[in-house]
Amino acid sequence: MRVLVVEDDAKIASFVVRGLKQAGYAVDHAPDGETGLALAESTDYDAAIVDVMLPQLDGISLVKRLRAARRPIPVLFLSAKSSVDDRIRGLQAGGDDYLTKPFAFSELVARVQALIRRATSSPETTRLVGGDVTLDLVSRAVTCAGQSVDLQPREFALLGFLLRHLNRPVSKTMILEHVWDYSFDPQTNVVDVVMSRLRAKIDPGHQRIETVRGVGYVFRPHGHA
Repeated sequence: MRVLVVEDDAKIASFVVRGLKQAGYAVDHAPDGETGLALAESTDYDAAIVDVMLPQLDGISLVKRLRAARRPIPVLFLSAKSSVDDRIRGLQAGGDDYLTKPFAFSELVARVQALIRRATSSPETTRLVGGDVTLDLVSRAVTCAGQSVDLQPREFALLGFLLRHLNRPVSKTMILEHVWDYSFDPQTNVVDVVMSRLRAKIDPGHQRIETVRGVGYVFRPHGHA
């Protein structure tokens, strides 16, 4: 899951970006509206968190331009203004939710998760399952063959991405785009390193996660045929 954060307050941005990364999201940050718009127009994000008051291009105008360009990215507005009129203005501009500052990070994550669930219309809203592997998006618990597995945030995010694409090969580029942020070098071997760690924990025999030569990886719920 990849999220765009458009926030000019460095302290709030750092708090939100760090927390989302620890929760397993890939996060890109834009410090102003113009940069945020450019990223949102060129990258497929699962959700965006947009401050209303931004330099260069305010959040309301940013989202209006995204909607005019038919970019369906779910948007959560952040604002210090809590009046009903301000919330209505944000929602009418094309925002999907509105959160006033200060806020609890747990509420921010819950709202982002809700936006993503609604956007994907996934019938399974809190758990991803692939054969005997289960990942709970709320408790962040992972089990494999009935045994609890302790995953690091990036391993959790990688497993979640694989489970959302059961039986469909995903390239390393796709994984980088959705599990890491844009600052990573496409030539890096970070995907292989984290995949190796994930396999050691849930698939030491390479029966669930298959390497597709020249393509990437595919998660097979019941192992190789």
